[in-house]
Amino acid sequence: MSDFEGVADTLYIPLSARIYVSKRFPNYFFDEKSLELESKIPNDIITKNSSEYTMMASVARYYNFDEMITNYINSHGKCNIINLGAGLETAYFRIDRKNAVFYEMDLPEVINLRKELLGENDGEILIPGDLFDLKWTKDIDTTLPSLITVSGVFQYFHENEILKFINDLKKEFVDVELIFDATSKGGLKFTNRYVKKTGNDSALMYFYVNNCKEFASKSNTILIEERTFYPKTLKMLSKELSFMTKLFMKIADSRKNAIILHLKLK
Repeated sequence: MSDFEGVADTLYIPLSARIYVSKRFPNYFFDEKSLELESKIPNDIITKNSSEYTMMASVARYYNFDEMITNYINSHGKCNIINLGAGLETAYFRIDRKNAVFYEMDLPEVINLRKELLGENDGEILIPGDLFDLKWTKDIDTTLPSLITVSGVFQYFHENEILKFINDLKKEFVDVELIFDATSKGGLKFTNRYVKKTGNDSALMYFYVNNCKEFASKSNTILIEERTFYPKTLKMLSKELSFMTKLFMKIADSRKNAIILHLKLK
């Protein structure tokens, strides 16, 4: 079994966070498949340089994505769930898939590692490709209702690239919605400080959203929903999280430092 050498360091952070939270707060988020991968992480640099808050920030995103994906599946029946920049994400194993087909798209070397560590599974199709080269759509039935999820990816690009990408998606799908996370300009500065702390200076972030309605207008899409990360986290773990973690969460929510956008592409 290979380790993660040569693969983007950004794979480490969300996987490590899902393991951390699954161990400490399984009543909030439990990811059995991620726990199985713990021994495959080649070093502990992420956990050494991470706080309870940064771990929870990563997993709160997945908690909300899981809920939004489940709602989409329940309301659309047979549909596509398309995870772009899939990495080692394990939503396929966490969610009641029903009649949905899951597509996991990432760079070829990441898909190869994913095959090795997570296998190939029924109702899950792995697609090697490049995010902005929409050749990956050729492997998908684009006439079906489709939900595209992009978790922790857009931040590494610039706004003009994201806007063009969204416009290109509209041409490929008949009925498509997009869920992605973003940070505010202020939140981006905090996140980049954290990324530098983990030793991964090559993964600095650029894209941010300060106003969801303005971004929907700019991208000529319909804003279905916007969410902050932590309302349910704070409610469920009010007695378990540290005071500082809860304080940071409340500040982040009040300032909309971390948000999730759900757009209808038209």
